[in-house]
Amino acid sequence: MTLALPTTSARLLGLLARDLPPDRLATDPRTLADRATDRSGLRPDGLPFAVVRARRTEDVTVALRHAHALRVPVVPRGAGTGLSGGASAGEGALVLDLSGMDRILELSVEDQLAVVEPGVVTADLDRAAAAHGLRYAPDPASAAWSTIGGNIATNAGGLRCAKYGVTRDSVLGLEAVLADGTVVRTGRRTVKGVTGYDLTALLTGSEGTLAVITSATLRLRPTPVATATAAAYFATFEAAAEASYAIGRAGIVPALAELVDGPVLAAVDPDLRARGAALLIVQCDGAGAAVEAAAVAELLAPTATSVETTEDPAEAEALLAARRLALPALERLGRPLIEDIAVPRSRLGQAVAEIRAISARHDVPVFTIAHAADGNLHPIIVVDPSLDRLPDAAWEAAGEIFALALRLGGTLTGEHGVGVLKRQWVAEELGPQAHALQRRLKEAFDPLGILNPGKGL
Repeated sequence: MTLALPTTSARLLGLLARDLPPDRLATDPRTLADRATDRSGLRPDGLPFAVVRARRTEDVTVALRHAHALRVPVVPRGAGTGLSGGASAGEGALVLDLSGMDRILELSVEDQLAVVEPGVVTADLDRAAAAHGLRYAPDPASAAWSTIGGNIATNAGGLRCAKYGVTRDSVLGLEAVLADGTVVRTGRRTVKGVTGYDLTALLTGSEGTLAVITSATLRLRPTPVATATAAAYFATFEAAAEASYAIGRAGIVPALAELVDGPVLAAVDPDLRARGAALLIVQCDGAGAAVEAAAVAELLAPTATSVETTEDPAEAEALLAARRLALPALERLGRPLIEDIAVPRSRLGQAVAEIRAISARHDVPVFTIAHAADGNLHPIIVVDPSLDRLPDAAWEAAGEIFALALRLGGTLTGEHGVGVLKRQWVAEELGPQAHALQRRLKEAFDPLGILNPGKGL
């Protein structure tokens, strides 16, 4: 039995079937269900009515031009690794799947840049650059699956952001399609350039609410000549947090500084938990990597229960495995509600202590990992996956964690985006004037409000 589609959806389907190649449009239930949510696990009401599998910019312009004319909401998505519900698509929505736009269009060794489509997997670009002695610096924990377009949409951070910044710091220019199907190009191929407003930076982190990215010009960097890694276990998470702050005070700028608490260690491997209640991993790179790592080890030794260092890349990856495997390990325990607050680095220890108190007060287990060098914490609440909705206690604990971040001078999200899960707290962080100004920007880019409605602002 086939249910009749609403008139507008049926009209849009007819236009898309007419103007797109046959393999670009999908309406089968399996595809719709697969594209209805992201890794956040957020379940929208109903399913989208169709999925456009874009392969070229022209597919995107066709889909948006017709959707705009009929005022149909469009939800762009990449690999679906987002953690805030930014790619969730419910009843009446058209999903624009960009994962098939996966070509590296150019890799310039001379200019140290790459031009890529949004569906290129982050780790694949990094490997392609490595063949030429270069690297793509952003390194989200999901690098093996996440796409460049999704990273740009959320301004993803990652493990190496301590030294190299977040995704925005590696985006030189964009090609994007506005809500009405108009193609715009922003930015440039040069490292410097200040002509006009910085639309590239504005689109980066806009979560698909302003335009749909169809290609990106990205900055590449030379592969470091050496790396050295230090791993230290501590008796408490607070002690590890304070130790991480001491590294910055000493003037050392590591490539990464990752912090994992005891409950996460136990989820990954009970043997790791037996070694301490927190693990801090610090990696330095460049010609002075070994000297810097030795200095880090010396700083950590007085408060750590154990410290080890290595200059071997394979051994370093083994040390980092506990961090990279954290989320998959927690997903085996239940449905993770992954928070993404950031606080000033000097308040990291205080934030950790108060998160533990919130967990105890609501009797909700909280597993915490952090990009320690920039104060970006991921307190993760894990709930029973069989529940239709998140328990009230989980929401109350999350709300207090968000309030804590703002009270300490921090932010609701450092890299995962607002999506759906954090919308109710956005106005509090931005303030009424800035919030109103951002809404006016949204209206300028997308006057009919069809791009990823209900997300971000």
